[in-house]
Amino acid sequence: MIVNVLRFTFRPEATEEDKERVLTAMRRTASVDSTEWGTVGQALSDPDGYTHVYCAAVKDLAALERYLHDPVHLAGDYEIAPHLQRLTAVRVSDDMDPGLTEKVMTMAGRKLGMYPVWAKAFTAIPELRMAAGD
Repeated sequence: MIVNVLRFTFRPEATEEDKERVLTAMRRTASVDSTEWGTVGQALSDPDGYTHVYCAAVKDLAALERYLHDPVHLAGDYEIAPHLQRLTAVRVSDDMDPGLTEKVMTMAGRKLGMYPVWAKAFTAIPELRMAAGD
């Protein structure tokens, strides 16, 4: 299992309607066919001040590849990114393959190269911190 965890806060100017659209888009992404499970909601007791969390799990690398390129995921990110102020991402896995991080990083890098407009929208988040593999 590979789990993608995003901690985030909204931009100060994001309206309640913006926030609800973002959370709805995230919930759609977290429930695409390639995911095993997902959840989106408030961050509880986050010492770093993040207000919300997105979490989605995929079974393996093949599922991760489908997840990364799913049209619902790509379209959702265009709705989501403009409203985020801070985003920290990390991936964790119960697969102990020592080469897994490199494989995931290669997939993520390939996605950035394939979708330059997507990459530009995503990297425009003012406070973006991506962990290995993102």
